[in-house]
Amino acid sequence: MDIAVIGGGAAGMMAACTAAQHGARVTLLERNRFLGVKLNITGKGRCNLTNNCGVRELIAAVPGNGRFLYSAFSGFDTQDVMRFFEEQGVPLKTERGNRVFPESDRAKDVSGALIRCMRQRGVRVVHARALDLPVENGRLAGVEMSDGLIPAARVILATGGVSYPRTGSDGDGHRMARRLGHTVTPLRPSLVPLVSPDPVCGRLEGLSLRNVGLRAERGGKVIYDDFGEMLFTGQGVSGPMVLSASAHLARSGDFACRLVIDLKPALDREALDKRVLRDFSEAPNRDFSNVLQKLLPQKLIPVVVERSGIDGGQKVNGITRAQRERLCSVVKGLDIPISGPGDFSEAVITAGGVDVSEIDPKTLRSKLVPNLYFAGEIMDVDAYTGGFNLQIAWSTGYKAGMSAALDPEEDGIAHEVCKYSD
Repeated sequence: MDIAVIGGGAAGMMAACTAAQHGARVTLLERNRFLGVKLNITGKGRCNLTNNCGVRELIAAVPGNGRFLYSAFSGFDTQDVMRFFEEQGVPLKTERGNRVFPESDRAKDVSGALIRCMRQRGVRVVHARALDLPVENGRLAGVEMSDGLIPAARVILATGGVSYPRTGSDGDGHRMARRLGHTVTPLRPSLVPLVSPDPVCGRLEGLSLRNVGLRAERGGKVIYDDFGEMLFTGQGVSGPMVLSASAHLARSGDFACRLVIDLKPALDREALDKRVLRDFSEAPNRDFSNVLQKLLPQKLIPVVVERSGIDGGQKVNGITRAQRERLCSVVKGLDIPISGPGDFSEAVITAGGVDVSEIDPKTLRSKLVPNLYFAGEIMDVDAYTGGFNLQIAWSTGYKAGMSAALDPEEDGIAHEVCKYSD
């Protein structure tokens, strides 16, 4: 069985390793000079390669089409991924939030392990751009390259999305899938910083907040809530919680909302008021803005003072109960309006992709083209931050590689006739 894998990222390399392990002759096509270009920059170069949790938690971390991944996750789960890389000579460690990293904190150790695995299993790597997937008698004939056709009995499309286009993710796979009749759902940036028109963000640029609560609201309804870390940028907000919130917002295609930040989530209103009173009583003759230094980061104090409506120079022994209530309201609900996402150049992943209703979840084979398979971000599946998106890549790469190598001949399988679309 000759199998061509298009895309030398996480999903493509795992698919190639797996197909070769199951006896196929595999050619992997990668347009970049190097394999794993995007993989090497994930997690700021540390590579959060999975999340040490169960299948149920994996599905819950996928805001759309999570159930579609049940078979892939079950067939190659987080423990399988961890075992694979440790057997390939990459010791792992689990950090806060069950995030799994290589002990070396080097993403290149992860891509290097996959490259070694492919070499050991005889995968042929061709550094060239796949131009098209020609069809003969309703089946793919192989992969069209600039210098001719690479014949293949089966093809795995693992070209990724359109985020970080400088890594080569520019939508080639989506265009090929469309020409074969597949539907590609709207593509939106995900795991992306959020943009705010509020000038407060520029004033707070560089301020990182830890152990805070965050909820996204629209029309008075909470549509997302989380606890953890975030960061103010010159254009809005970012950080782990914000990136996960963006994945949730990307599913609806509507990013406009208001973010409400709870700066003291461990304290309810009553406990917070008692804390404020204690701070006031310890320095009754100090100015209001100075007393807040025990409660808030220095950079945040002017913003909270302004939003509370209390004069920063007022002595705290003269602050009324009503004024304290306004202060507590700001601390428990710092409001930041969101107008939209950053662009694809800032996005970690792409939301949207090949419609999963046109893909068999048990094999990841196209329902329209009998010898075409999909793996990774090219499909309409994306998850929150925390290692879940790379788990999708590993699980779907493994499933597609195994299916392409071991599936029985497609003769007699019901499918729509594959044809080019305009």
